[in-house]
Amino acid sequence: MAFVTRTVFLDLDGTLVDSAPGILGTLEESFDELGLTWPGEAIGTSLLGPPLYESLPPIVGEEASAQVLTVYRRRYFEHGLLKSTPYPGVEELLAGLAAAGARVALATSKAEPSARRIIENQGWTELFETITGDTVDAQRPTKAAVVGEAVRRLGGASPDAVMVGDRLHDVVGSRAHGIACLGAGWGYGEPGELIGAGAAVVYATPGELRDALLG
Repeated sequence: MAFVTRTVFLDLDGTLVDSAPGILGTLEESFDELGLTWPGEAIGTSLLGPPLYESLPPIVGEEASAQVLTVYRRRYFEHGLLKSTPYPGVEELLAGLAAAGARVALATSKAEPSARRIIENQGWTELFETITGDTVDAQRPTKAAVVGEAVRRLGGASPDAVMVGDRLHDVVGSRAHGIACLGAGWGYGEPGELIGAGAAVVYATPGELRDALLG
């Protein structure tokens, strides 16, 4: 089996797992607990990608966002994150990368403790050399900051390293470190979003990505 690149950075939400039911469901629960009106169609999968503390305030305001996110973080860690389900073909992709000897790193804007718990729940922990996310106090607010920390933990990345993600933030964040981004076309990105941001190529399924990486 031919291996194309030695270092692969992977996004989580919308790339490895469909986390929308857990995230959006927990958000609605949080609005209900606080007695706040649910914004309805204003909140959907387009919200996912950047940290919620950035994407939610333009919709409901800073004050309501602060209240909602305090409740959300508690509820999401308790049960919401467990509703994340792998996309078809992701298990085979990860197994193939492991068998090929790739250095695989998770780089997600989700808070790192939640990301670690999702990966652990799927039984994937041993497949990743590092699992990197935002800090609980939002010290890595951009994808560039997350990718940079993942690169640091790896002690550097091979010149042919790639990032795989489903939103423009993945493209921009990896580019900041000279890393090309392969688009996960099955995720939460809007039509044309990844190509418009400069993704090297967009794959329709995890299987197509696996074939491209592993030959």
